[in-house]
Amino acid sequence: MPAEPSPQGAPASAPGQAPAARSARIERATSESKVTVEVNLDGAGRTDIATGVPFYDHMLTALGKHSLIDLTVHAAGDTHIDAHHTVEDVAICLGQALRQALGDKQGIARYGDATVPLDEALALAVVDVSGRPYLVHDGEPAGQEYHLIGGHFTGSLTRHVLESVAHHAHITLHVRVLAGRDPHHIVEAQFKALARALRAAVARDPRVEGVPSTKGAL
Repeated sequence: MPAEPSPQGAPASAPGQAPAARSARIERATSESKVTVEVNLDGAGRTDIATGVPFYDHMLTALGKHSLIDLTVHAAGDTHIDAHHTVEDVAICLGQALRQALGDKQGIARYGDATVPLDEALALAVVDVSGRPYLVHDGEPAGQEYHLIGGHFTGSLTRHVLESVAHHAHITLHVRVLAGRDPHHIVEAQFKALARALRAAVARDPRVEGVPSTKGAL
């Protein structure tokens, strides 16, 4: 299994040079799944997603599209047993790829938030590229975790994806469902809110000098 990406990640660009590319590729192979994830934080939201879990493909496509992060995810796993292993391993790789692509985090906005509707559903996401893994997730209606969406994706996996991404990206993430009735809409609103919050948090801000922290490191 590949080692955890170096905390240094993508190198900073030298003065007078174009900003360094903020991209990463992570591969993970276990007895349960084989996953490759590629990200480009300065992309246009282009996606190439194939996980073997159709609803998850739909959610990851939305994540890439609305974050403007180019995202490639190819996974093969033991979905004949359960989607859990594949979904989890993809989320782990996605978090690691985000962390690696962010590099030293110089010049980023750091914080981002978004409130996104999908018909009757409404979700709020707040991101802090803090270097401290943390997830707060609440507001889903009772029973949401038991719904089987698209025949493969159990509602409880939503929290697990958010938790895995936050942990491995080393970000603080708050996600709250403010309204919703349809299980599909409730999940999709959360992924889209996360996408828009990430888009703001990882964006370069020309007014930020160095790392946006009074400690001098994130």
